[in-house]
Amino acid sequence: MKKIVALFAALLMAHAAVGANHGLARKQLFDADWQFSGDSTKWRTVNLPHDWSIECDFDKDAPAGHDGAYLPTGKGWYRKQFRVESLELRDKKMRLYFEGVYMNAEVYVNGQKAGGHPYGYSSFFVDITPYVKVGENEVEVRVDNSQQKNCRWYSGSGIYRHVWLLTTGKRYIDEWSVSVATPTIHQVEIKAEVVMEDGSRKPISKLIDVENPRLWSPEDPYLYHTTIEAEGDVVPVTYGIRTIDYSAEKGLLLNGKPIVLNGGCVHHDNGILGACAFDAAEYRRVRLLKKAGFNAMRTSHNPPSETFLRACDELGLLVIDEAFDGWRDKKNTYDYSTLIDQWWQEDIKAMVLRDRNHPSVFCWSTGNEVIERKKIEVVKTAHNLNTLCRQLDPQKRPVTSALCAWDPEWDIYDPLAAEHDIVGYNYMIHKSQSDHERVPNRVMVQTESYSRDTWRNYRKVQDEPWVIGDFVWTAMDYLGESGIGRWYYEGEPAKEPWEAPMFPNHAAYCGDIDLTGQRKPISHYRSMLWNQDGEQLYMAVREPDGYYGKIHTTMWSVWPTYENWTWPGHEGKNIDVEVYSHYPLVRLYLNDQLIGEKEVAQGMATFTLPYQPGTIRAEAGGESVILQTANEAKAIRLTADRTTIKADGQDLAFITVELTDAQGILNPLAANELTATVSGSAKLIGFGNADIKDCDRYTDSTHKAWKGRALLVVRSTGKKGKATITVQGNGMKSSRITLSTTDK
Repeated sequence: MKKIVALFAALLMAHAAVGANHGLARKQLFDADWQFSGDSTKWRTVNLPHDWSIECDFDKDAPAGHDGAYLPTGKGWYRKQFRVESLELRDKKMRLYFEGVYMNAEVYVNGQKAGGHPYGYSSFFVDITPYVKVGENEVEVRVDNSQQKNCRWYSGSGIYRHVWLLTTGKRYIDEWSVSVATPTIHQVEIKAEVVMEDGSRKPISKLIDVENPRLWSPEDPYLYHTTIEAEGDVVPVTYGIRTIDYSAEKGLLLNGKPIVLNGGCVHHDNGILGACAFDAAEYRRVRLLKKAGFNAMRTSHNPPSETFLRACDELGLLVIDEAFDGWRDKKNTYDYSTLIDQWWQEDIKAMVLRDRNHPSVFCWSTGNEVIERKKIEVVKTAHNLNTLCRQLDPQKRPVTSALCAWDPEWDIYDPLAAEHDIVGYNYMIHKSQSDHERVPNRVMVQTESYSRDTWRNYRKVQDEPWVIGDFVWTAMDYLGESGIGRWYYEGEPAKEPWEAPMFPNHAAYCGDIDLTGQRKPISHYRSMLWNQDGEQLYMAVREPDGYYGKIHTTMWSVWPTYENWTWPGHEGKNIDVEVYSHYPLVRLYLNDQLIGEKEVAQGMATFTLPYQPGTIRAEAGGESVILQTANEAKAIRLTADRTTIKADGQDLAFITVELTDAQGILNPLAANELTATVSGSAKLIGFGNADIKDCDRYTDSTHKAWKGRALLVVRSTGKKGKATITVQGNGMKSSRITLSTTDK
């Protein structure tokens, strides 16, 4: 049995420790008051995170094409002025820490090049000490995302994650040198390195005894907090204690207990906000994923933001942290194949050193469906990448990559699979039984699967201990790979996105959760299979074939199904109602008349009945759920995820817009055009719906509803006070909601 005793540390906390900096914060957020220009002539003020692509119109001729959501890319410049007093320069080291710039970042300070990084998903440091002067200074960042195509999903363009100013003494603790290990769960050993003035490094360590450790898990994501200090420098360390074991005989054990991974794949974007990694958006995303019943995520196919991992640590999601989409053979002309020979070591280091102390991260992934999978050279590449991950990680987490085949040959990948501790299967888990017979000690995980195979994949993991989990493609809808997961009507193009352009589709619809954060019926079905103690009863209705047109599904789609009992014109015609339940028997009523009782098989019972307006009700185990026919939409209902946000210029509120009839029933057919107005201490930064064909700009103040819903996002202006959000719709009474912005 392979065993990892994992004691994880060092979430470099967002707020600074104050050591020998004479009152200066060690780590200061550097996001405010940048100037941005897309053409080096017209400058405007922006606050980071910033993605200039999402601010633009969708364009079927955009160079990034369907991969990049049909949004423009190009080149951009950022600049920011900052002042340094003489005392601040004395015996100081000043660095900038960029969490993510897409892509080809070049950083200049006072006109001199100070550093940069090409791979847009890696975090990096820039030492600006030699270039800073007393008085006014200027930092400039050149971003070049003009070489297209370079990514198979929406990357965004710009400084889309946080930037920090780090000020320390000349001797300081290297943040990424901090690591935590434990010989047993009762003893913590924190190690780090101090960078000396001459560039040499001095190791330091700290031992902590833990008498009664509280172990981290998705159910109890408990974190410990401490610091490590040396040479007057202080770095905060946050860690969780947990153990991971895995074997073909026992499967995956977390803290000695069996666990199966109900996983999902996620890209890095935040829907209508584009690539911007706002803290509030990342935490919301993790909360939505937890509510949807997932216990694990795969960051497809790049390292995520630090905030995403911090949210997974605090809220309890396990993570496969993935480095690259491909290796040496290109998938797109300017993808990572152009960088790998020169940069793979730096980018693996950027992922592992940054993320190795997150208790949520239980596995590294170095690649995805690499094109050169049949070449013997691929084994050496995998060996080099995986070996470096293991060398850098004192916890020796397992390493995987996602293997796939588009032809009958599969056994040929055994040498490549052998380079991994856990073997990732993309859409190939049907090979698990024969693979187990051939390679009995192989531990497998399905790193991508189709939603339509939810039941089969659930049973596979339950029945075969060597298969430790399933990661559906995908947990959430995302921008780019436009049209994947769509269904279509007779007469529309009968192709997948890579076969032909699918404009106006600009996003993927294969997620359990849509672009606005609403769960689809498939999400409830999946969660109820995997989580016996959660939701017990749910009901949805299949769109009748031919209602809008004859329906055709695609590889990543499921049949269009909704919480909808409003089907005008379908009276008297058959319609299918799906009821998901843990109970063995369910009853269905229409307008209080019993339609029938059915046994639940594979987590579901399906009823076929003639449609009539009114109310349908499913009952089981003393519980009931209803759907009601809606009349014409007359009112706008606004619901904020919270009514108080921080007055820091960063915090967000997400406001769900619902169009209801006079009785307050959501009208799932309403598509009214809506106009949002925001005044006071917040501003509108995003407005959209879940329709992947709706090409209205997400930053405009007007947008249509889709299926009766829309989402708007407001951002704090940095001032305390009140913010008023008003939404108007044609033929409807306007609605208003008020938020408070405070220091807390």
